[in-house]
Amino acid sequence: MAVTSAGVLLHHGGPVPRVLIAHMGGPYWARKDARAWTVPKGLVEPGEDVVTAAHREFREEVGVPAPDLPAVELGAFRYASGKVVVVLAVEVPADLVGSPADPASHDLTTRPGVSTVEVEWPPRSGRRLTFPEVDRAEWTTWDDARERLVAGQVPAIDALAARAARA
Repeated sequence: MAVTSAGVLLHHGGPVPRVLIAHMGGPYWARKDARAWTVPKGLVEPGEDVVTAAHREFREEVGVPAPDLPAVELGAFRYASGKVVVVLAVEVPADLVGSPADPASHDLTTRPGVSTVEVEWPPRSGRRLTFPEVDRAEWTTWDDARERLVAGQVPAIDALAARAARA
């Protein structure tokens, strides 16, 4: 059975539609931009529904809860590895951006409650270091997100754009 993750993709219409994406943390990703960003997401635990998992993972990775607004499932997207990511879109008001409630941050490493991961660094050194799962979160255009997100999540942006075109 494929590993399943779930995530919340915040978006707003505004004059220029944008989505909130998160840069993966740790030294491997530190100097990377293209394909080094993700929808805040994580594993669906046994017996957990995808909506609950997506909201839990957003809170764990970004350090604040996702806005309590309706979520629409954009789809289940399969990575080349076989992993499946279910992405839920949550439309937020454009005036959230830059407000005190804005989940975006140029430095999530100091935000209380952000989840961490322990990795061996440098590789094969025997040293275990702890890093945040994501180190920053930014609002970006859909086109920019297509360039920055890991390849397996790009179809979520296309699904969001298709949904917006039908609205």
